[in-house]
Amino acid sequence: MTSVEQSYRRTLPALLVLALALFVVGTNAFVIAGLLPRVATGLGATPTQVSWSITTYSLVVAVAAPAVSILLPRVPRAGLMAAGLGVFALGTAVSALAPNLTVFIAGRTFSGLGGAALVPTATAAAASLARSGKRGQALAIVGAGFTLATAVGSPLGTALGGLAGWRFALWCIVALAAVLVVAIPLLVHGVPVPPAVSLGRRLAPLADLRIVAPLATTLLMIAGFNIVYIFSAAVTHASTGGSGTLLAVLLLAYGVAGVAGNAVAGPLTDRFGSRAVATFALAAQAVTLVVLAATEASFVASVVVFALWGVAAFAIAIPVQHRLVHVEPENAALALSWYSTAMYVGIAIAPPIGTLALAAGGPVAVPLAGAVVTVAALAAFLLGYLARAPRAVTA
Repeated sequence: MTSVEQSYRRTLPALLVLALALFVVGTNAFVIAGLLPRVATGLGATPTQVSWSITTYSLVVAVAAPAVSILLPRVPRAGLMAAGLGVFALGTAVSALAPNLTVFIAGRTFSGLGGAALVPTATAAAASLARSGKRGQALAIVGAGFTLATAVGSPLGTALGGLAGWRFALWCIVALAAVLVVAIPLLVHGVPVPPAVSLGRRLAPLADLRIVAPLATTLLMIAGFNIVYIFSAAVTHASTGGSGTLLAVLLLAYGVAGVAGNAVAGPLTDRFGSRAVATFALAAQAVTLVVLAATEASFVASVVVFALWGVAAFAIAIPVQHRLVHVEPENAALALSWYSTAMYVGIAIAPPIGTLALAAGGPVAVPLAGAVVTVAALAAFLLGYLARAPRAVTA
């Protein structure tokens, strides 16, 4: 066994616990989509009112994530991640105990501060814990936490919410987070503290349209997906009859197929390039959402469409990230740091867009709105290839 393999095996427990942490945070973010009607009933509110908790949570993460890296650059990484999970668990517990909508949204919003401390730190830690020959695998292991949150966590939470109530589903998330608060300091060691980066250098990527375009693509494609995913209970009500179990089946079909889409996106991007793969995946998402609007009354057809949608949706992120790295490989870390912000802004704007679509045309209008936003994401992505590198400023 080589020294690289030995080092990788030593870091594997740390990578797995970080993956589980992202699974818990990701499940908390996505499971609300399946629990939306039950939370609304329990709090005496409407699903659209409850959906605002997704917006506030995502906006906090989008703003706080870069702020954490700027304000807390020298804090030990394991301690920062454990503290973030503690804040996350506390906020989720408040939501689970909430007697009304205001307290529920407050708890969800507060938990976003914890997510902001954990998610980018865990991703960076994965890359730094592994040697250069295994960094790709390390990132894949930790990133799988978010993938499984959609594929398994959200459908499982939806099913638990249908069987035992939405509060029980949230308490399960709190319990897992509490265990990880203890596990991370015990298992994650030796994560280097990153060097300080000036605010000007952090903002520099935003002056390059070649980078801004993929970031705009990220924002819009995440919004297009979440417009439908968040309101999936309303969109599929005609085929599920409001059954949480049947909705969980649809979400499971989406997530499991999405794992396959994520798996093939990398090799396809290496072979055909980011432009071809991202263009095809974005176009495929737009088409499947239009088809979903036409087949929403059939459960069998919805299962098929959700699966095809999952393959397309999960295949988009990798070529977009690849494009960000390809533009300026030496500054890829800074460009990718804005990817998380763009992603959470996209999640944040999805509920109000979905709400407007519901009000304007009912459930059938929601996937159509998602398709329109996805087409805008495709246009933004292709626009980035028309841009030139900004001229260097000379003294």
